[in-house]
Amino acid sequence: MHLTEQAEPALLELLQLLERAGYDFTAVTNATHALVVTRQNKQKAATLRDVFGWSLPFAPDFLPAAMMSLLDEAGVLERQGELLRSGVRVARIHGQSIIHSAYPTQDRDAVFFSPDTYRFADFVRAELGRIPGVKRMVDLGAGPGGGSIAAAPLVPNARITLCDINPGALRLARINARHAGVEVEIVEGSLDAVGGAFDAVIANPPFMVDEESRTYRDGGDMHGGRMSLDWGVAAAERLSPGGRLLLYTGSAIVEGRDALREALEREMGRRGCSIRYREIDPDIYGEELEKPAYAEVERIAAVGAVVEKPQ
Repeated sequence: MHLTEQAEPALLELLQLLERAGYDFTAVTNATHALVVTRQNKQKAATLRDVFGWSLPFAPDFLPAAMMSLLDEAGVLERQGELLRSGVRVARIHGQSIIHSAYPTQDRDAVFFSPDTYRFADFVRAELGRIPGVKRMVDLGAGPGGGSIAAAPLVPNARITLCDINPGALRLARINARHAGVEVEIVEGSLDAVGGAFDAVIANPPFMVDEESRTYRDGGDMHGGRMSLDWGVAAAERLSPGGRLLLYTGSAIVEGRDALREALEREMGRRGCSIRYREIDPDIYGEELEKPAYAEVERIAAVGAVVEKPQ
């Protein structure tokens, strides 16, 4: 997303206005979103949820003047014929509002927020409580920051670092963190750009095969699993003694085999780390199996890996 520094206060104030208006929306998959917005009653916005959740076009006089002014000031008010459209969406997770890219997320640097974010946050929250005394936590590939913001109450004394290669995502993450009252450090780049060792690394890497190589979707080879493996190895090597990596991702299952699991277990073993690995949801994004890249794949599973470095 091409957001300027001047957009940040406007979008922060927009979140505050939506909060006061009682706004609530649950993010869905692109497939579900595409289906819902084809319905007869979803051709033009009739509610705030239509504007900031379903990304529907709206009449110029539909929104309150303050919201219109903030969208315009942030540079995210788009024209669609005689109607207007918001260039951002807002969803709620664990009581917090998260601003992210509007639908459809077709740009190469679109900032995704989806059901994976909810599964990721729930996985991280369940596991962080088992890690004593976290003083340093890194959210690798943080996107709009939904995972770390949801996890922050469980690590109240931690220095939280959000890193990402997408500056637009980091702008949104900074806005979301400020709105949630969570103090974070923002680092543009990969894990190499973050100094020191970590008590906890949380990560939700892209894991799909994407012909357009979009930043938050393309996971590389291994049917989209390469980036998850690479991130896992990089994070494991930076953990403090007793530190843990909490990796949520998707894995393509071929003839009953989970190649990502096998690779992670092998690489973690080489580094003297233990690993717990489980399926969180056995079957997600089934529509992807129609694509040639998934011709051998029987299902895509949502998985969680907990990697621990020995004391």
